[in-house]
This record gives sequence, structure tokens and C-alpha cells, in this order.
Amino acid sequence: MQDLQQVFDEIREAKKEMKEIRAQYKDALTQTDKHQETADKIKELRDEKKSIEARVQQQMGRAYERLEDLKKEVAGKEELLNDIAMTTLMDGKTVEVTDEFQNHYEPVYVVKFKKTNIIQKEGE
Repeated sequence: MQDLQQVFDEIREAKKEMKEIRAQYKDALTQTDKHQETADKIKELRDEKKSIEARVQQQMGRAYERLEDLKKEVAGKEELLNDIAMTTLMDGKTVEVTDEFQNHYEPVYVVKFKKTNIIQKEGE
């Protein structure tokens, strides 16, 4: 199995190269007349779409407010579900749920790394 640090470093190098190529791509796009014209049209259409959506949301009133409340409720319950699943897994128990049709679901775990503010001194 490969070393964790080695794979992490390879990912960072690949992302750095991707960033450089993306910058070149964006630069090439800005040099084409048709691209900027199309981007402007897209912006206009996106603004018009937002306006239509806002109007319909206002017309729906309480029903749309309920939708927004349900979105927040589901997000909170999903976070709770994740916490319970992790606790159950750490207790050495099987983690599984079923729906109303007797379909079984098992968790998918994801590990992500985020930068910390800890600075290590040389030799530590």
C-alpha cells in the first residue's frame, strides 16, 4: 500500500497543474469574441430565470416557505444520522437502515483533509 503522505503530495501536485491549465484555458476563452458574447447572454438568461423563480416563490407563499423549512430539517436530520452511524460503527456494531420497501442501505464513509493552523517546527 502506498504511503499516505506520498499520495497526499501527488494529489497536491496534480491540483497545482490543474490550476495552471485552467488558467490557460480561461485566458484562451477570453480571447474569443463569441465566448464573451455568449457568456453575457447566459448571464441575462440566468437573471431572468431568478426573477421568474422569485415571482413563483412569492405566488406559492406558505407552501414554498414550508419547502425551505423542510430542506433545513432534512439537512439537520442527515447530520444527526451521520453522527449516529459513526457512533454505532465505533461501538463495533453493524450500521444499516431499511426503507418502507425493505430496501437495505449501508453507509458510505468519506475521509477529507482540511488545512489546520498548526505550524510544526523543524525537527518535531
